[in-house]
Parts: sequence; C-alpha cells; structure tokens
Amino acid sequence: MMATTHVFAGLAVVAPIAYVVPEFAVALAVGAILGGLAPDLDLVFVHRRTFHFPVAGLGVAVPAVGVAVVAPSALTLAVAAFAVAAWLHAASDSIGGGPELDPWNERTERAVYDHVRGRWLRPRRWIRYDGAPEDAALGLALAGPALLVFDGRLPAVIVGGIGVSLLYAVCRRRLVAWTPDWLE
Repeated sequence: MMATTHVFAGLAVVAPIAYVVPEFAVALAVGAILGGLAPDLDLVFVHRRTFHFPVAGLGVAVPAVGVAVVAPSALTLAVAAFAVAAWLHAASDSIGGGPELDPWNERTERAVYDHVRGRWLRPRRWIRYDGAPEDAALGLALAGPALLVFDGRLPAVIVGGIGVSLLYAVCRRRLVAWTPDWLE
C-alpha cells in the first residue's frame, strides 16, 4: 500500500479518540502520521524487513496504549498512536503485493518479514500493488474520518496527501519504466 494509505489508516484509528478528547488531537495525529510512515524508512535497508514488525509490533502497541489509558498525556497518546500506526502499517503490508518495483508481475512470495517466526509472510494481493486503484480508493475512504474530526492545519495536510495519493496512483505503473536500472 502507499505510504499515504498507511498514514490515513493511522489517522482513521485515532480519529474517534481525537473526537472524544480534542485537546490531544494534534498529539494523536502527529503520532499516527509518523507511525504510518516510519516502517518505510527501511527502504534503504531490507524493505519490509528492517523496520516492519507485523507480529512483534503488537507487543509494543498494546503496552503503549495501556500506558496512554492509565496516564493520558500528549506524549503518551502520541507514542501510543505512533506504535499502533507503525504496527498497523507492517501488518497491513501482507494484504498487498510484494516489495519489488513491479509487484503486479507477482515475482515474489515475500510480503513482509515476521521476526517472531523468522520467515516472510506471503502477499495476499487483496490490494495488488502500492498505487493500485483499490489502494487509492482505500486511502480516500480512510482519509474521511480524519477530515471530519481534525481541524487547524491537519485537513490541509490530509487533502495534500490525497492529492499525492491520486497522482501516484495515476503514474505508478509508469514509474518502473522511468526507474534507472541500478535501482532495480
């Protein structure tokens, strides 16, 4: 899935909490945005293995949420939002295609690495590849709750993310042809 879809998923998860406790909305949004993006920092290492924890991440997210419930503050809620969004990102990568540049060719059976079991999870391909039309549609749907709940500058950031998502979805398959050989 696109990075923006992962961000919108994190925002959708924290939107009901931000609605109930609006004084923490910014902290929740910042945590969710950063957590939705963070796993993909492993693009320069072994993508979907180095910073993706689809099973072990739950072991971090659950205690972080527990701490935020017991001792709610901007910091604890931001950390919990980050942990949940990062775990959700890693776990949801298994419903898409593989991490290769052209996942529509289905050349790999590796979606995301499970550090607990020491093996790769296979791609389910419910979302065929990042930037597929169904990925863009899911991203738009997930952005909805955040647009309804958050105010200030966040709606502009979300609308900007929607624009990036749609542009990427339109260009995605062409990007492989434009990629230098040394990146493949």
